[in-house]
Amino acid sequence: MFTSEKGIVEEWLSEFKTLPETSLQNYATNLKDKSSLVSSLYKVIQEPQSELLEPVCHQLFEFYRSGEEQLLRFTLQFLPELIWCYLAVSASRNVHSSGCIEALLLGVYNLEIVDKQGHSKVLSFTIPSLSKPSVYHEPSSIGSMALTESALSQHGLSKVVYSGPHPQREMLTAQNRFEVLTFLLLCYNAALTYMPSVSLQSLCQICSRICICGYPRQQVRKYKGMSNRIPVSSGFMVQMLTGIYFALYNGEWDLAQKALDDIIYRAQLELYPEPLLVANAIKASLPHGALKSSKEGTRCIQVEITPTSSRISRNAVTSMSIRGHRWKRHEQPDNNNDASELGILVLPEISVTNVSGEKTGNGEKGRTLGEIDAQQMQGVQETATDPRTESKGLPEIRRQKSVRKLMEDGINSPGRVQF
Repeated sequence: MFTSEKGIVEEWLSEFKTLPETSLQNYATNLKDKSSLVSSLYKVIQEPQSELLEPVCHQLFEFYRSGEEQLLRFTLQFLPELIWCYLAVSASRNVHSSGCIEALLLGVYNLEIVDKQGHSKVLSFTIPSLSKPSVYHEPSSIGSMALTESALSQHGLSKVVYSGPHPQREMLTAQNRFEVLTFLLLCYNAALTYMPSVSLQSLCQICSRICICGYPRQQVRKYKGMSNRIPVSSGFMVQMLTGIYFALYNGEWDLAQKALDDIIYRAQLELYPEPLLVANAIKASLPHGALKSSKEGTRCIQVEITPTSSRISRNAVTSMSIRGHRWKRHEQPDNNNDASELGILVLPEISVTNVSGEKTGNGEKGRTLGEIDAQQMQGVQETATDPRTESKGLPEIRRQKSVRKLMEDGINSPGRVQF
């Protein structure tokens, strides 16, 4: 450890001791931006024989029990490295050099298992049902199994898993070691979104080391550290996979993928079904290429969701569109000019006997021959008006001569009625 890094750590130790309580929040806000301090603290933790290790562990515990949320997260970011150092020292059977690290881990554990009033915590987890849709699946895509789950969910059968109450521990032993460490990793995973990239890198590295130390894969990874095998539990490996899964989608693709392969390798050797199931499920869901996600952007897992409602094309041919084309033939150009300017769709009236508009030929043809003869025999000039055209101000149309009158006078008929 360099002298400059040692000076940074010593300044950090003395600064917090003289800090007033009123400026604690501002101090915690600015602490996460000191990258040089974080790297120096990592080097202190990685050296079990360092004289600064004990005061650093003591101050990290003071941060954790201060009640300030940002100081608590600052201590949590070193948790993977602290766990590795404790396991490495325990495997080498040099317990005396890990006393301060063990005290820090026990202190964090005893603080987390109780609430603010000092009562034991009981954590509950509701297992999701496959019959209810989520961002990861839809019941319709599962098949007959979804029907079985749906039938069970209608009876209100929801499985809830409880964790706790956890007993307080005064020391770590071979029997309760991984019970405590598994719960500590659970607390770390609960704050994964607040962990910096340095902490995620440390998590991936220690997961690989724990799984390959003392096995032939250690030579493949070219890790020249300790060569003693470190025992692990099934629940501890599942908690490691939770952090690895988050690191895969948040900028640590290479390290997390190596750690995932090493966990699968160790789980196959130990014949642990739970980590094998979780690890293989994670590996099957990974994309083929590396994820180039930003380390400073929004951290999320991208999934594809199929639409729940059917979509109808806007260009589809429907009965309404066919009617629209038919009505356009009967629209009147004079009336549509005004309506089109106002953006109003004019629908013409369609009658069985008469058609609205200015044409009156169809109305004349509808008259019987007897009515025409009676009108012409009287020699009375009649005015044929359309009640619908009167409201529009159209001129009156007068009949001058009938077809029969023209034939009696011996004048060749032009073949149509003159107006």
